[in-house]
Amino acid sequence: MKTLVIVDDEPSVINGLRTYVDWAGQGIELIGTADDGDTGLALISELRPDIVLTDVQMPAMDGIAMAAEVRALLPDTKIVFISGHNDAEYLRSALQMHAADYIFKPVSRKELSVVMGKVTAALDEERRERQLVKDMQVKLTQSMPLLREKFLLSVISDNIHPERVHDKLVFLGLQSLAADSYIIMAIVIDDVPLVMDVRTEQDKQLLSYTVLNIIQEIIDEQMRGVTFEKEPGEYVGILLPGQRFSEDDLLQLAELIRDNLRKWLKLSVTIGVGEGVRSLSELPASYRQARGAADQKWYLGKNRILTMDNIESAENLRYRFEPEWGERVLTSIKSGDSSRLHAELAEMFGLLEKNRGQGPRYAQNVSLHLILQSGQVLLELNGMTAEWEQRELAAWKAVARQETMQDLLIFTETYLQQVCEFVQVKRSGKANETIARVRRLIEARYAENLTVADIAAGVYLSPTYVRLLFKQETGETLFEYLTKVRIEKAKQLLGDPQNKFYEVCYAVGYTDPSHFSKLFKKMTGFTPSAYREQHH
Repeated sequence: MKTLVIVDDEPSVINGLRTYVDWAGQGIELIGTADDGDTGLALISELRPDIVLTDVQMPAMDGIAMAAEVRALLPDTKIVFISGHNDAEYLRSALQMHAADYIFKPVSRKELSVVMGKVTAALDEERRERQLVKDMQVKLTQSMPLLREKFLLSVISDNIHPERVHDKLVFLGLQSLAADSYIIMAIVIDDVPLVMDVRTEQDKQLLSYTVLNIIQEIIDEQMRGVTFEKEPGEYVGILLPGQRFSEDDLLQLAELIRDNLRKWLKLSVTIGVGEGVRSLSELPASYRQARGAADQKWYLGKNRILTMDNIESAENLRYRFEPEWGERVLTSIKSGDSSRLHAELAEMFGLLEKNRGQGPRYAQNVSLHLILQSGQVLLELNGMTAEWEQRELAAWKAVARQETMQDLLIFTETYLQQVCEFVQVKRSGKANETIARVRRLIEARYAENLTVADIAAGVYLSPTYVRLLFKQETGETLFEYLTKVRIEKAKQLLGDPQNKFYEVCYAVGYTDPSHFSKLFKKMTGFTPSAYREQHH
């Protein structure tokens, strides 16, 4: 049950909200009311409600000043303002207070119910997030000590001294590692940069802890062993299989780990399994085998369980990059022949995929060479704009982040096809016609939640190419033009006093009145209400 305090200097409003609104039905308990800001602040400080519903204009301390005090005292409390339609300046100040929402007088029970539904949902979500962070932080403080992790890293990478091992195991509480057989399992998150780059440092640590916890729980259910993080995105399991444990049992364990990480964390992982060894001192060899098996995802694909058999059965052929390959690709791009480009790349990468003696770096260098050649085509057509230069630089960086041969092929072809598309339009002289079609589409559909992909689909071109072409030909981005169209339409709608501010906002494609107000002022120098007063 959420708690609510109402502050309004009109007794009829407070009486109506108390009497005619089914607060309990919305999961809200009305715990107090006040008729001015000073009294309201004192009441709120005492009762510490989840939600404050307050009038904007009140004598003595108004709703804005009171909300500022509440925000400082109770930052998690949601504030909803009640405002008259003519309180433009007050409403602007209210929006600057990061209010949860606002309602115009006279208060509609239906509108109030919708607003309170959003507010209570936001409170529930914030509480869930706080509880999750709290739970994970508690577990994080109980995670593996630094000395234990350092020892486990040394076990798989160094030649440890057998005479010292027993004492270290006892000191670190790892006596279970004293066994007569071991197997290493390397669990590698697929697309690590994409998974990690979007997270804060705290989120990365929480993710790492959760992955380790899931892996360890599954190992504990199936056999003995210990898991640790070798580096971001790579986890190592030192397994103690015992005499009765078969190869099928080992693969079943790997499948359980892979499937549970997918189910609970939406993570794709590749798992490499090394061969069994008899002592801790032999673990580095088992780890190298496990990691080598996992690295075969470059050829075999992600989200797999790979063993030494995958390495031993791999062909060891060597295909050297021939200059004529690059020439054929370059000819396809220059002629704007996308079908031929697709065929040439498919043949080239088909040979490179068999080139397992050279490894991933060789194929990546071939991709970089092709991207460099395509840049020369852009230069010849006077198309190497600042945007293309930035995209080429990003492509060079992205090549090294591709984790499989198939990923590299898809990325390389996507980039080269965009260059090919540019050549097609440039050579056909249809750039101006394309820009005109884009403008017509935006002017017809500005009220929708348009994306670059929507616009590109409407003119039958790729999103990246449409974005670059529009900027090159007009000097402004697609969204700058879309914003300009929307603001012009908003000006026209504001000319009719019957159109409410939020109705205008929705009519021109925006869903957040606060964002729309800021954008309108940035473009015109006026707030929507000030513009209406000034120009009509």
